[in-house]
Amino acid sequence: MMLLATPTAVADATAASIFVTVLARGPIARSEIAAALGLSAGTISRAVRPLLDSGYLAEDGAGGPPRLGRPVVPLRVVADREFMVGVKLTADHVCGVVVDLLAQVRASREAAVTDTSVPAVVATVTDLVEQLRADAPGPVTRIGIGVGGHVDSAAQLIRYAPFLNWRDVALPELVSATTGLPVVVENDVNSLTAAEQWFGAGVDVPSFAVVTIGAGIGCGLVIDGRLVHGAVGLAGELGHIPLSADGPRCRCGNTGCVETVASEEAILRRVRAASGRDDLDMATAVALGRAGDRDAVDAFTAAGDALGRALAVVANLINPHRIVLSGEGLAASDLFESAARASFATHAFGQAVECDLITRPLPDHTWARGAAAVAIQHLFLGPTPTAGR
Repeated sequence: MMLLATPTAVADATAASIFVTVLARGPIARSEIAAALGLSAGTISRAVRPLLDSGYLAEDGAGGPPRLGRPVVPLRVVADREFMVGVKLTADHVCGVVVDLLAQVRASREAAVTDTSVPAVVATVTDLVEQLRADAPGPVTRIGIGVGGHVDSAAQLIRYAPFLNWRDVALPELVSATTGLPVVVENDVNSLTAAEQWFGAGVDVPSFAVVTIGAGIGCGLVIDGRLVHGAVGLAGELGHIPLSADGPRCRCGNTGCVETVASEEAILRRVRAASGRDDLDMATAVALGRAGDRDAVDAFTAAGDALGRALAVVANLINPHRIVLSGEGLAASDLFESAARASFATHAFGQAVECDLITRPLPDHTWARGAAAVAIQHLFLGPTPTAGR
């Protein structure tokens, strides 16, 4: 398929690296950038000039303490230089945000999805984007879309989105045609991971993982500073690692996957079966667990144990510095976190157990912000390299 032309803001890789450094650490002096990137002062000065001229960077007027009689003038990102729209797409609604170049949310909107056919969803996303463009305090130049499922980032193709029942949908081309803007699509957990890499718990952390808990169990991986996609975009399918051969059947067709025990759906199914109450919702299951109901407590404890085993797989396999737990499921973390940490400590191998395990609850619109962060990354780093092809 033909990919959309989405030129980066800078053609020079050195300038892009400098921008990313200022983005993550700024305001920052040129000398500190040179030390961080291992470049000479002259190289830094030459590469910074186009970024200053184009308005992506500015010299911080506050300055700093003089060094050898010369004032230190830190560089900072001009956040309002341009804006991105991020969209999180689910089976029943879309959430959208406008962010600046520091991924600060400046406007947000939501819309219901009543028809999951591709043309209907494209129309809904287009309407939402147009409303957000009107809300934006400046020019919107790109769109990022996050969706759950198998997204081939290199081909910019949604291979399979189970919650929408889509296969092989070239969503960026369709939305670009209706909005006139470059569009990038990414797996929603990878989008969240990209936002953490540049703007959150992954800043200055060379290798880390983001594990999300909710309707499924997702995982985004950054290894040695690079977001990992794998050969066709399937890296990080933590929810479909089998824990037992005779466990419950998973929606993927296998048995005993992490998701069959640790997802919200799995917890709810177990509590319903034990209580005989098919009308129970997740909020009621959580309330029962907090009230000490034995069936609910057992379900959440089992989920925590399975989650801890899955986290140990991540720690043993890639040995990250940090694992970030996030997702809607953290709202009930008081019912499973201690079991998850105990299970992780039991199953992590050797010094892998020293991995920094932190929880980060999701504020509103975080998934959409992650999609916008991917658009910012593409602005400066370009498309995802084609892997294994």
